[in-house]
Amino acid sequence: MIATEAKTPLPRQDAGHLPGMLDGLRVIEVADETGEYVGLTLAGLGAEIIKMEPPGGAPTRHIGPFLEDVPGPERSLHFWNYNRGKRSVTIDLETAAGVADMRRLIASADIVLDASGGKLALAMGVAPQAMAALAPGLIVARITPFGDVGPWKDHKGSDLVHLALGGIMMNCGYDPDPAKHYDMPPIAPQLWHAYHIAGDQAVVGIIAALVHRLHTDQGQDISIAIHEAVSKNTELDVMSWVMRHAPLYRQTCRHAIENPTHVPSIGHTKDGRWYIATGVSVRDQTNLIPFLTRYGMQADLAMPPPEADTKARNVPGSGANDESKAHVLDIVQRFIRAHRYDTMPWRDAQDAGLLWAPLRKPHENVADAHWQTRGTFAEIEHPEHDRSFHYPVSRWLSTATSWQTGRRAPLLGEDTAAVMGSLKPRAALTQPARPRAADAPKLSGWNKPFPLQGVRIFDFSWFLASAGGTRFAAALGADVIKVEWKDNPDTRLAAMSPIGGREARRAATAPLKGVNDSDMGGQFNNKNSGKSGLSLNIRHPKGKEIARRLIAQSDVVAEGFSPGVLQRLGLGYEALQALRPDIIYVQQSGMGGVGTYGRFRTIGPVAAAFAGTSEMSGMPEPAMPAGWGYSFLDWMGAYSFATAIMGALYHRDRTGQGQWIDSSQCESGIFLGGVPVLDWSANGRVWSRIGNRSPYKPAAPHGAYRCAGTDRWIAIAVVDEAEWQALVRVAGRPDWASDPRFRTLENRLAHQDALDAAVSEWTLGQDAYACMQALQSAGVAAGVCQNAEDRCEHDPQLAALNWFTEVTGTKIGRWPVTELPMKLAATPPYSGGIIDRGAPGYGEDNARLLGELLGYSAAEVAALAEEGVI
Repeated sequence: MIATEAKTPLPRQDAGHLPGMLDGLRVIEVADETGEYVGLTLAGLGAEIIKMEPPGGAPTRHIGPFLEDVPGPERSLHFWNYNRGKRSVTIDLETAAGVADMRRLIASADIVLDASGGKLALAMGVAPQAMAALAPGLIVARITPFGDVGPWKDHKGSDLVHLALGGIMMNCGYDPDPAKHYDMPPIAPQLWHAYHIAGDQAVVGIIAALVHRLHTDQGQDISIAIHEAVSKNTELDVMSWVMRHAPLYRQTCRHAIENPTHVPSIGHTKDGRWYIATGVSVRDQTNLIPFLTRYGMQADLAMPPPEADTKARNVPGSGANDESKAHVLDIVQRFIRAHRYDTMPWRDAQDAGLLWAPLRKPHENVADAHWQTRGTFAEIEHPEHDRSFHYPVSRWLSTATSWQTGRRAPLLGEDTAAVMGSLKPRAALTQPARPRAADAPKLSGWNKPFPLQGVRIFDFSWFLASAGGTRFAAALGADVIKVEWKDNPDTRLAAMSPIGGREARRAATAPLKGVNDSDMGGQFNNKNSGKSGLSLNIRHPKGKEIARRLIAQSDVVAEGFSPGVLQRLGLGYEALQALRPDIIYVQQSGMGGVGTYGRFRTIGPVAAAFAGTSEMSGMPEPAMPAGWGYSFLDWMGAYSFATAIMGALYHRDRTGQGQWIDSSQCESGIFLGGVPVLDWSANGRVWSRIGNRSPYKPAAPHGAYRCAGTDRWIAIAVVDEAEWQALVRVAGRPDWASDPRFRTLENRLAHQDALDAAVSEWTLGQDAYACMQALQSAGVAAGVCQNAEDRCEHDPQLAALNWFTEVTGTKIGRWPVTELPMKLAATPPYSGGIIDRGAPGYGEDNARLLGELLGYSAAEVAALAEEGVI
């Protein structure tokens, strides 16, 4: 359990006592599987979600799995999971009375969540972008497959197709053969993750709009394209291409990398389960070799020499990039093979400082005492079945607010009478408890105001999981002061600026060598643009005093250290409250501070192993898990971190109350596995991998199929008879239609191996993009499995959506970084932030920040540097 100061309440999960961050807000949801996750998240944050359904019910009521495998609109476990805590109202928008009812419902709402593909706007008789004008102060969040503009705006999407076009699949899969030829297709990680990725980013945009409306009473339109959101979610590939013209290659259950190896970082136990054992730096080896020696399994490994650099950190994607490091992992895998899954001493390895963890299946976290302590899961009663079922219900703990568990998903139309009988227009907003300063709003690079006017964040974040979260806040207008110290700096050496700079990159036809200057890292620039940089030794008394004075002027303290670090330095929550009573303190760690795992060493892949996401993806057993080819839970942790910050700011501005939030990267991943957890709880079924096939929504063919060229693939998802007939026509294969194995969807599902072979035979001679265009023109969801080069250089839709923003770093120069995908009409994000700049060099803003905010003279700043304070 985390060490705490006297009288300081621990963050806790207490849904029966604490309010949600968004209490009192009403959301009207018109959504299928592309948007229901957004409503689920908003409900967990305390909003009232009114799910508008047609008389026949939402289409997601027919997505499996089903209770006891008996289909039915009230038995869909998919619907149960994504609609927990919501209310159901049936309205027939094909009638005048139904349209009138919908208008009254919208007039009562704060937010309309629209994932109807334009159908709602058509029924209301307005353009989609004009729906926010239907009621004063209304916020309309529209989730679309490909956005409002661009040559692909009318293309058909699916979870698989978005993961393909967005680059996720080309980062994920299995090692190439020894000749570096991929003999296995790229793998789409499971489950519904394209919609989770877009959904979490949409939530951040919605809360930003709420903060702006709280202070201005101005609503606005928000649009998010799933394709754009997913395309920005990969980790290293985009910036490696942007900066150095360097492609990355997928590897089994580990980061995609520039020079792939054949040494996985997972090993199988003697009973066929898997463990991750990552980390090959000198620091890791100094911990590893004594640990293996205790078991007599150190083999020929020797301790690093005394002069070796034990401070160097693993850079994500570095892996076993030479034979000596590969040999270390070979020895580790021998150790794993010597144990059963349940006897592996992984907790002893963690105590020894090693990044080891089991690859769990999603349901295996339910009974874990750590997650029980944190209230990560809850049993929710379903009175119609006289049973309760397990659900993941929380992503963090806090002292002032709580995740709301809510009731079971609504029966169709069960709340129609109660909701429609008590409608009244949305009340005007009351004066915020914490008004904004009266200063003129600072305008962004788009010449529009930021939603987070006047917010300051003292930012101890590092790596992607926390630094990525405060990057969102910076792009939304917060004054983010990134704090580093040379003894423990953030990871800066990835996707480096090329020797020769931007001009060399423009002329490049092959990967370029990068500089070694830590102020010129492209990945650091991408995840820290718009922030100011302060180098500060908070272990020095003067450094701690500077931190205290700056925190007193800040709204949020954000940190990504191991739990308890700030507390032990005298900067825990109670000390922060003494400096500023309404302070918001948000900490992010791999496992969370409260519970039995608080001090565990985690990085994104370790958190993913624990959460169950790594084990979920890949070909069916006995194949290895393919896992994720990038730190998926770093990004999902970053979105959760940003949501916690934004939600706490909204709650603070409404109530005047700050809070302490204990956010867990792993918990963010667990939250995404609700359907397999529920399937286990309801049906006793354990998740098993399915490759690229659709596990719950019937679809066939559904997979990635090889095309002409080197490592070219196309994802195809056919869910109904019309799409099947269109595929048959485009392929020119009428024999498929007459083949009894393929005659119906049920037949095709029963013969997927034969169907996949037939489709692959056809696509093998096709140009991937021409094939995609032909299929999309015929109404079939299809998309090329795009790599970073494809997205950066050739994707016309991303270009039309302006997915990059050019920012200028003082030393690195002017380079593109990804823009936030949420397009807020009144307050759009801008990656340059309020300082209109790329990421800071180390300590770049020391003089400005100490002078402007604390009144230090230039001589005093110089003296602090001499003393080792800054």
